[in-house]
Amino acid sequence: MQSLINSEIKPFKATAYQNGQFEHVSDEDLKGRWSVVFFYPADFTFVCPTELGDLADNYAEFQKLGVEIYAVSTDTHFTHKAWHDSSETIGKIQFPMLGDPTGTLTRNFGVMIEEAGLAERGTFVIDPQGKIQIIEINAGGIGRDASELLRKVKAAQYVAAHPGEVCPAKWKEGEATLAPSLDLVGKI
Repeated sequence: MQSLINSEIKPFKATAYQNGQFEHVSDEDLKGRWSVVFFYPADFTFVCPTELGDLADNYAEFQKLGVEIYAVSTDTHFTHKAWHDSSETIGKIQFPMLGDPTGTLTRNFGVMIEEAGLAERGTFVIDPQGKIQIIEINAGGIGRDASELLRKVKAAQYVAAHPGEVCPAKWKEGEATLAPSLDLVGKI
C-alpha cells in the first residue's frame, strides 16, 4: 500500500448535513485552511457516537486553530440528519457530516471496507494546500480521542510554520522542538 502522506487529496463532491441544512462540499472547500476528515463506519452505531460527541465537545478548540472537521460515513446526508435529530450526542455536532453513499470519498482515502460497504475509522489531517499530513486508522472497536487529535494538529501546524524544526514525541504547544542536524545524531 502506498502512503498518502504529503499526497494531494483527490477531487470529490459530496452533500453534507450541517446546522439544519444540506450543503455541497468538494475538495476545493478543504483547500486554503487546515481540515480534518474523520471517517467512521455508520450512523446509529455504538463507538461512532462517542467519537463524534468527543469531537463536538472539542470543536471550538479546532475552530480556534482555523481547522474545519468533516465527519464522513457511507450513509446519506438524509441519514445524518435523522441521526442528528434523534440523538442528544449527535445533536451537539456543528461541523459538516458528509454522506458518501457511493463510497467515492471513502475509497479516495483508502479506508473502504469493500465487503461491508463501510469506512474504517480513518482520520486525515489536511494542510491548506490540500496535502495529507497525518493519517490514523483504528480497528472498528477502538475509538479515537479528540484531545490527542488536537495535539497532533497543533504539531502539524507548528512544523508547517517553522521549517527546519520538528516536534518530538508527546510534544505539546509551547514545549521545546528539535532542529535536526548532524550535531544531534546519537545525542537524543
